[in-house]
Amino acid sequence: MDSIYLDHAATSPMDPRVVDAMLPYFYEQFGNPSSIHHIGRAARQAVDEARAKLAECLHTSPNQLIITSGGTEADNLAVIGYALENESKGKHIITTQIEHHAVGHACAELEQRGFEVTYLPVDEIGRVSVEDVRKALRDDTILITIMYGNNEVGTIQPIKEIGEIVREHQAAFHTDAVQALGTVDINLAELPVDMLSLSAHKINGPKGIGLLYMKKGITARPLLFGGEQERKRRAGTENVAAIVGFKKAMEIAVETANEKRERYLGYSRIFFDTFTKMDINFGLNGDPVERLPHVLNISFPGVQVEALLVALDMANIAASSGSACTAGSLEPSHVLEAMYGNEGKERIFSAVRFSFGITNTEEEIEHAAKEIAKIVKRLQEQQQFIS
Repeated sequence: MDSIYLDHAATSPMDPRVVDAMLPYFYEQFGNPSSIHHIGRAARQAVDEARAKLAECLHTSPNQLIITSGGTEADNLAVIGYALENESKGKHIITTQIEHHAVGHACAELEQRGFEVTYLPVDEIGRVSVEDVRKALRDDTILITIMYGNNEVGTIQPIKEIGEIVREHQAAFHTDAVQALGTVDINLAELPVDMLSLSAHKINGPKGIGLLYMKKGITARPLLFGGEQERKRRAGTENVAAIVGFKKAMEIAVETANEKRERYLGYSRIFFDTFTKMDINFGLNGDPVERLPHVLNISFPGVQVEALLVALDMANIAASSGSACTAGSLEPSHVLEAMYGNEGKERIFSAVRFSFGITNTEEEIEHAAKEIAKIVKRLQEQQQFIS
């Protein structure tokens, strides 16, 4: 069987329909949206129409969307941009110990600039306590940033409950929903958040394009300086082709969300059933119910994750040991460390993330599950022999 890609949470292949939608903007309609001539106006129209469709899919208004170069920039603008713009109200920020590095490192940068950051713990399924958020709030808290669904273990956070608490406080509430988009319904007319980050390449769109939803009345200091694009909130000539691709990917993602959710949960069941039948020792990391359906993080006790990933790669199965941003690093996952602490080292160092996407079929998932089970069984037996 050909290579089986089980790392869609790292990045996803572009949908051919997205590519087709983008192609004209590399050739015929290549104008700069800021130009006043007819070629520039055609590009401007494409950007405006794409923004309108993105807003429609998210149930918000177009002028509340800031187009960015991806999820990292969106997170940075929400965290650093908002904090710098609003530091006169206070310099305290609340986040969690399991955030994506785009948020975690942004918070660390703010600490270097004199802000105080509270990093809330999570329980063993990777979920933050709503009560912990409430207790952490102070008069000088200006921002709470908590991810929607975790990119490593898939646990979905109680965003609505936290948002209701924050409504009564001066603090703005930001959520990184990059990994949730595509399998979780995101309705900004109902979701109690002030800012929300998204990225196209997680939903079979192009890399290098994302957006930040910013609720009316919320302001952030620009991180880039130049032209007056994005209503003076984000300078730089618009990436028209990528914006059009994001629009098409978003349309498809919204239309197929329910079907994909059920399909991916079915893939997880195939893994669980196969591992159980083949008598593999394994454990699920993350919430077994409130989780992103395409993310499956499993620990295989007695197996070193590096050896497992190499063996999987040789079997043409692509998976990950955690966040793609730390790929190649031997350092333990900060997410799993927050969940299990020092007592869970074996679980932490034997964890693999499998993540599903549109290219996967039930046939290859069944094949992959059997191959993974064979490899794990061999490695676990070798470890027992050595011990």
